[in-house]
Amino acid sequence: MRWLFLALAIWGAIHPMIYFLQWFGQNGYDLMGMVEAWHANAASSGLVWDLTIAAIALTVWILGEVVRRRMWLGLVAIPAIFCIGVSCGLPLYLFLRARPGGQGGI
Repeated sequence: MRWLFLALAIWGAIHPMIYFLQWFGQNGYDLMGMVEAWHANAASSGLVWDLTIAAIALTVWILGEVVRRRMWLGLVAIPAIFCIGVSCGLPLYLFLRARPGGQGGI
């Protein structure tokens, strides 16, 4: 399972980035323009808020786990969540958490 999580984290980093780079290629590196595009209609706004709330919930969970388990390396998943996306950050954290030996600590 651990390696499946790593594969999903890599896929979750690459696949969405293809679309972002394509958008930047067509519109230039305008972050505010991208944010406006995310809110082009009610459906896309709903997805943005869905992912934002999921990202916040995942971050709170990771912070709680880090404090409880003292698995500090798990904190690297938080920048992945907000800089790449939940599709990368969640499987990355699960990969880091699923340490060989069943301890779960990092």
